[in-house]
Amino acid sequence: MQRKYQLLVYGASGFTGRLCAKYLHENYPDLSWAIGGRNKKKLEQLKNEMNLTCNILVADAENYEDLANMVKETKVLLTTAGPYAKYGSLLLKACISERTHYTDITGENHWVKKQMDLYNEEAISKGVRVIPSCGYDSLPSDIGTFFAVNQMNKPVKKVEVFHSASGGASGGTIESIFLMGKLPKEMRDPFLLNPQESVSDFQRKKSADSLSIKWIEEAQKWSGLGLFSVANTRVVRRSAALMEMNQKSYGNNFVFKEYGAYASKNSARIASIGLILGFLIISSPLKWLVRRFLPKPGEGPSVEVQNNGWFKGVFVAEAEDGEKQVSIIYGDGDPGYKSTSKMLCESALTIALSDNLPGGENFGGFLTPATGLGIPLIERLKKADIKFEVV
Repeated sequence: MQRKYQLLVYGASGFTGRLCAKYLHENYPDLSWAIGGRNKKKLEQLKNEMNLTCNILVADAENYEDLANMVKETKVLLTTAGPYAKYGSLLLKACISERTHYTDITGENHWVKKQMDLYNEEAISKGVRVIPSCGYDSLPSDIGTFFAVNQMNKPVKKVEVFHSASGGASGGTIESIFLMGKLPKEMRDPFLLNPQESVSDFQRKKSADSLSIKWIEEAQKWSGLGLFSVANTRVVRRSAALMEMNQKSYGNNFVFKEYGAYASKNSARIASIGLILGFLIISSPLKWLVRRFLPKPGEGPSVEVQNNGWFKGVFVAEAEDGEKQVSIIYGDGDPGYKSTSKMLCESALTIALSDNLPGGENFGGFLTPATGLGIPLIERLKKADIKFEVV
């Protein structure tokens, strides 16, 4: 079906949405795209500030009819309008109904799980690719694991990743975390996003969320708690399960674990304790006292912080025969914003512009960066100066 636009950025006037609009404007002058959101005045202001030539589409996140009329104009939707549990459900429903491919940057696994239970079968039947978590949550972990397994060229039994980064936080991300609060026990399942009956007893035993502070020779860092490990691990495990179902197994009883990587044992301890305390506060009424001192939605790190930021993931893959291989993924730019906007744009563009997507033209459902975008995405990210290397 021919669409007026190849890509639509929804939430374009927000902090990350503006970065996406800037990235597309500077790097893809021939792209047929549009910006969208609920506030026409803010979108017009953005268009004038950046000298954009793209069109503006207006739709409120709570008006399904307007959303459906908007998304049917584009082949792919890219949305940065979070928190997704608050603003994303009707938009996602509209995309699936109108056969529009969908990408976002959510780390809200509990929301993805609910939407998946509602709409996965419809997305499969209509060949709509729904690919959440295409930002720093959880693309580096997911596509980095996919890369590490592919480089081994043999069955892999385990991948561990150690992430380090430098950057800032925006009010939108903080708002998502605070609105999430304490999740019920079933939503904290390490295999929350897995298809039914896709987890062995061995995998469940080896995959519990855990904290390990120790020296990691391959990373030349100390391991500790990872800021986004709870979100990222669920996405990677879904990838492994979907690969298994499609006869492209990572390996028998494949296990994935994620940690933060720190320069010293002391910093690993301090950061891990700080994260644990933060999670406890978010799960308690105290969070509303703390929230007032943190950035508000629409606020974010300075241009200097964005430009000086970076991220690095060290992946240690162990094959079933015992061989180990180390690979890395590395990018310049604040991971949560400058790099996230790049990763999200390239994910959406992979669907919009590639003719060799995994699974073929009519492949759909709730996928992951690895299973829905795969090698074509890696090639685009490499051209966008994100490095994938075997050490």
